[in-house]
Amino acid sequence: MDSYVGKRLDGRYEIREIIGVGGMAVVYKAYDNIDDRIVAIKILKEEFLANEEFRRRFKNESKAIAVLSHPNIVKVYDVSFGDRLQYIVMEYIDGITLKEYIEQQKVINWKEAVHFSTQILRALQHAHDKGIVHRDVKPQNIMLLQNGAIKVTDFGIARFSRGETRTMTESAIGSVHYISPEQARGEITDDKADIYSVGVVLYEMITGKLPFESDSAVSVAIMQLQNEAVHPRDINPQIPIGLEQITLRAMQKNTKDRYQSAAEMLLDLDEFKRNPAVKFDYSYFVDKEPTQYITQQDAARIAAAPVVKSHLQPVQIEDEEDDDDTVQNKTLPILVGVASALLAVIILIIIFLALFTDIFKNDKIEVPDLLGKDYAAEVDGNKKYADWEFDVKYVTSTDSKYSAGQICKQSPYGGSKAKKGATIKLEVIANGSQVTIPKIVGLELGTAKQALIAEGFVNTKVVAEYTDDYKEGLVISSEPSEGTKADTATTIIITVAAPSSDNPDLKEVPSVLGLNYEKDKSDIEEYFTSLNLKVGSVREEDSKEPAGTVIQQSIDPGEKVSVGTKIDIVISSGKAPSGTATLNFKLPNTGSSMKLEVYVANELYDTKTLNCDGSTYSYKLTGSGDKKNVICKLDGETYYTCTVDFSTDPATVSNEKISSISTKTTIPNVVGKSLDDALKALKNAGFTNIDSSAVSDKVNSVDPLPEYEKHSTSTKITLR
Repeated sequence: MDSYVGKRLDGRYEIREIIGVGGMAVVYKAYDNIDDRIVAIKILKEEFLANEEFRRRFKNESKAIAVLSHPNIVKVYDVSFGDRLQYIVMEYIDGITLKEYIEQQKVINWKEAVHFSTQILRALQHAHDKGIVHRDVKPQNIMLLQNGAIKVTDFGIARFSRGETRTMTESAIGSVHYISPEQARGEITDDKADIYSVGVVLYEMITGKLPFESDSAVSVAIMQLQNEAVHPRDINPQIPIGLEQITLRAMQKNTKDRYQSAAEMLLDLDEFKRNPAVKFDYSYFVDKEPTQYITQQDAARIAAAPVVKSHLQPVQIEDEEDDDDTVQNKTLPILVGVASALLAVIILIIIFLALFTDIFKNDKIEVPDLLGKDYAAEVDGNKKYADWEFDVKYVTSTDSKYSAGQICKQSPYGGSKAKKGATIKLEVIANGSQVTIPKIVGLELGTAKQALIAEGFVNTKVVAEYTDDYKEGLVISSEPSEGTKADTATTIIITVAAPSSDNPDLKEVPSVLGLNYEKDKSDIEEYFTSLNLKVGSVREEDSKEPAGTVIQQSIDPGEKVSVGTKIDIVISSGKAPSGTATLNFKLPNTGSSMKLEVYVANELYDTKTLNCDGSTYSYKLTGSGDKKNVICKLDGETYYTCTVDFSTDPATVSNEKISSISTKTTIPNVVGKSLDDALKALKNAGFTNIDSSAVSDKVNSVDPLPEYEKHSTSTKITLR
């Protein structure tokens, strides 16, 4: 395996270390010295470059995945299609794979698993909308950040990594546990193959096990085609029925029975999150007889067997007194006696069980549905629920569906069967922190939301109202009102001013500048809808503003437009714009060559060898972001410093400073001279840092070597 550590690709990417090795590629951590950021670079192994078809697919797929832009997808910054080197430059993720997390946790809490699955599906839906099918969804290709965010990577690899044959081999063992049946058969696949893989990933998270395991990849592939997975609740009874149903529907072998899109699966997950006790009406969950397989020999034997008629025929006994008749006559009474004895024993056992055990008693009754009920007012002490014991746990929640005091979860679930007197575990919403709603009337919408979030109010809804009392975009009122106390889980309704118009058919465009579209998407859309306007296209541009911040809108705030007008918005990519600076400084006149090292933000940017003859030197420097310190060193000594603001193009240079550097000269040869003569010669040459403690009479050696190369006059000279 070729290692590129320590090398620079295309004069831009400095390879620092290997962070992953796969079947087809090696992933490196690298520094992008143009955009001033750490990136991950996936370099395809050399053996894949010889296949012209593979190279064509790689080029096409690389172009396709580069257009993906979603918070749950690892960004692709750059691709290269060279004859000797092909690579993809991606966002560097400081986290672990979902596979590593599963191995750490063994079994992931189902709430966390749903959170992860939701993010994976959102990423896949975005890709599917762009016409891209992942084909290799597995925990190894999913990165988990410390804040719980998911990043899906390796888009398109499965499509273009397929060789000229579709044979399943041992090399597929890394992915074969997650591939769909149609992939195992080598058929053409669509986005429903990704849905199957998500189902397997969800299965593994909530059970801690893979649905099909074997020592052979081929065996696992056959299981994907023929076997049914053990139901998740048979492995982990704590899994809610609804989540089990979602998992198994995603893993249906027939694509028609599977979720037809990531969006459809997301709808069921959202429904499940709102009500964990939900049960879905999936017809294919009815138990079916398993398919029976027979060999050709079995089929031949069955075909040769006599046909048995469907009705009983009387037995014809010929009146022949041979030996067979004698044996038959003696055996029949014995068989009748044995059967009678067995029947008597069975009857006695049934009587015993009926009288002394509860085995034949069906005392299970239906569990009441208590979700949403106020525990203290409606359940506790209510004679209606006298047949049950309750184990109550108070929890906090930001789900606006349930209020303080209401039951948000129960086990066993409503509608299931349990023995009379059984204990029902309940979770009840505790009273959250009663916090005073801050003053937000008269503030801009973005400022008001930040003030609410700072106090702990995370749920907001924005509506617009026409008024002449407030400038457009300012908060008119809130519900509950500012100054009153409310539970932090309460949804705060923010009413924003939309100035009245002389023409009722015209609407004044509001300002959403400064809001974060990724976080406040629903609020922005509701805001526009309340004004009978619509959000149009959303695109990214480089900006120093945080990622997702609205930095432009196609129609300026305050302009009047027709009802239904779409307003396009531009959001920040979070990547600062780049610029090029020209550094001009006069070189020292040393009459020799010196090594120039350029550092940007303390990271080495470039090195050159210069002839220092006192001329003015110009150096072009490209970067991104706000102000960064730049240091130019000559032979290791700081010579020129400045500050460059890369947020403009051309970049702005300020705070320029030139420092003096030490004079360099060769050390005179003083070997064989007396100590006094040697010291005099060295001092005349400008050297002042001389150690002569080891010399008693004549100088026998000099360190560094004399007359070999030039040194700074401050260099320490040791005489022996």
